[in-house]
Amino acid sequence: MSVEAIEQRGSRRLPGGVASAHTDRYVYGMMPPAELWPEFDYSIEPLASFPDFMNVADVLLDPADKEVLGDKPVFHYEGQTWSYRQLREHVDRIARVLVEDYGLVPGNRVLLRSANTPMLAACWLAVLKAGGICVTTMSLLKAQELGFIVNRVRVRVALCEGSLADEMQAAARSAQCLERVAYFTPMGTDASQAADLDRALRSKTTGFASVRTAADDIALIAFTSGTTGNPKATVHFHRDVIATTHGFARVFGVDANDVVCGSPSMAFTYGLAVLLVFPVRFGATVALVSRPTPQQILSAVERYRVTSLYGVPTAYRQMLEHLDRFDISSLRKCASSGENLQSSLRNAWRERTGIGLVNCYGATEFVATVMSESPAGDGSGSAGMPVPGYTARIVGREGQPLPVNENGRLALRGPTGCRYLDDLEHQQAYVQDGWNVVSDIFFQDADGLFWFVDRADDMIISSGHNISPQEVERVLGEHPMVRECAVIGVDDAVRGKLVRACVVLHDRAQATKETAASLQEFVKNRIAPYKYPRDIRFYDELPRTQTGKLQRQRLRSA
Repeated sequence: MSVEAIEQRGSRRLPGGVASAHTDRYVYGMMPPAELWPEFDYSIEPLASFPDFMNVADVLLDPADKEVLGDKPVFHYEGQTWSYRQLREHVDRIARVLVEDYGLVPGNRVLLRSANTPMLAACWLAVLKAGGICVTTMSLLKAQELGFIVNRVRVRVALCEGSLADEMQAAARSAQCLERVAYFTPMGTDASQAADLDRALRSKTTGFASVRTAADDIALIAFTSGTTGNPKATVHFHRDVIATTHGFARVFGVDANDVVCGSPSMAFTYGLAVLLVFPVRFGATVALVSRPTPQQILSAVERYRVTSLYGVPTAYRQMLEHLDRFDISSLRKCASSGENLQSSLRNAWRERTGIGLVNCYGATEFVATVMSESPAGDGSGSAGMPVPGYTARIVGREGQPLPVNENGRLALRGPTGCRYLDDLEHQQAYVQDGWNVVSDIFFQDADGLFWFVDRADDMIISSGHNISPQEVERVLGEHPMVRECAVIGVDDAVRGKLVRACVVLHDRAQATKETAASLQEFVKNRIAPYKYPRDIRFYDELPRTQTGKLQRQRLRSA
């Protein structure tokens, strides 16, 4: 990729286009050609005034802002607390270790492996401050999965939380490019031999000068969930990360009075945004949990008087069963993302808590949320409207805009968008005529709201009828015996595809033929009979990815 300014359609100025700080240019050679990028829109303020040089760590830890915060808590974790001043000090010391001890040069990829902890946040910021590129991974990944990521982008240094060392060590043995693996503890205070990063921090001083990265230098490589095969690598610049703080964060509202908590991992771009980038940018406090079980999350809400909660639908569904044991009266706002929010869960959460779940839509390809309901809205079930800086439309098979209330694929553009590494086939499929065209079916109503229908590749065609799994799931979810469900299409010699419902009941003992027949009649009486599930299977739980997304492919292959 040229270091000169990249021309885009129209007259929108893009920050960057100046000499890169990255001397390690390996991943830049894997970038798609600029003509296959989406059209980026930085026309609104303050995006239009972004400088050509920008380092995410400098913006988030701006001394002028954070010095005022000083001893204000930034992270709570298992009864311990870091202040904003302590965060800045840890970031500086880790950056020094990376450069002075590990030989990091700008552009090196650094893999991070940890649960959500203060040290993970500090390591992420330190890598960027030192000019590196962050590759944050889920703590549940196994050696083979880690090895794929390490080799895919030639990771040179890995920073790993000590309790996750076994799989990291196994991955390192088969990774020729990985030169250094260092281990840390959640608070960075272990002096033992095993926690070599913690020990190295003790000899380092603060005051590390940030690398002067260009706004269009790569800040992070995020891997998609990989529900069907190996995950795809998406690239995001320093300007992209900061641009997200002027989108959903402004809609949902994040400020210095907030105490936030949530279930998503920081390795998931949703979690990175809501548990690190947004709160630190606006001076809020974050309550981190080591394991995002419903009990731990609700306990943190009670202990730290959390005001804003972020999660995936699965997490909220699980929390419903434990609400009576915790005081959550401090909660003011709750956001849900990661998969479509079903009306039964939305209604149950509001009934139990008095708080509406704000439905959000985002993707790894965008870094963060790009569409959202308004917290002040009626909670009708739509995905809302594009957040500031983004525009959206519904398109047909040929990319033509579709009229109101007609189903089609969702297309978006704004300050962030899709750049896959070394994957021209998927890049060309995702970016069409400058728009990011996602694999989800939506329609837009007369009020401008966007409504999720289904994933394009999940639509069931049975006896010539197009059947939306989401519609059947919505109806089944209203049955009092159903805890959750997933609807899939399975091969059938007569109908082409047969509608199968995979159901989790509140009471497993009721998983009988009579119950299955009752559920089928329930659906027939509420929507067109050809949509009812002709096959019903009962499950103890549904398979999901580490980010909480339903794995329909595993159900199909079962």
